[in-house]
Amino acid sequence: NATPFATRVEEGTNSYLHSAIDARIGALKGPALGGSAVASNAQIKEIGNVENVKPWVDKAFAERRLIPGFGHRVYKTGDARTPHLRNMCRTLAARSADASWVEIALATEDYVRSMKRLVANVDLYAAAALYYLDFPLHLFTNFVASARIVGWSANAMEQFEKNRIIRPRLRYIGPREQKFVPLEQR
Repeated sequence: NATPFATRVEEGTNSYLHSAIDARIGALKGPALGGSAVASNAQIKEIGNVENVKPWVDKAFAERRLIPGFGHRVYKTGDARTPHLRNMCRTLAARSADASWVEIALATEDYVRSMKRLVANVDLYAAAALYYLDFPLHLFTNFVASARIVGWSANAMEQFEKNRIIRPRLRYIGPREQKFVPLEQR
């Protein structure tokens, strides 16, 4: 996935371990990866209540927006972690005075699945769990990174041991010949 690839590219240059870990954290923070739980949290907050799920989702589909917390490049039939986190959210909601977050997540999951056959990923329910745990969202990337740092370090040591620089192949598809225009004339 994106985080080990970012690290391996960084390590391939024989940079420091700290730089490689920074590359992973940077990749993890992106809204398409670890930042998706934070985006899902904002989405649930924006939806506000179960009655708003259908209009909110319909509008998102009409605008061709991605819906955080849905789909996964690898887990096409569902992420094995999702049912466990969904159940945890139900338990946390039962202990809370406010069950709306899990209710919105469940209704959104049902409606999106019925409309587009997209399955909820772990981030949809991570958002609700974080809400119930009163977890500060600005620390979410740090929290996830701290749980993965040992594996990341092992991955880095493996790359350093038999290091080869990683050179992705790129193909230029722009115009072949262009005339140089001095900066003053642009």
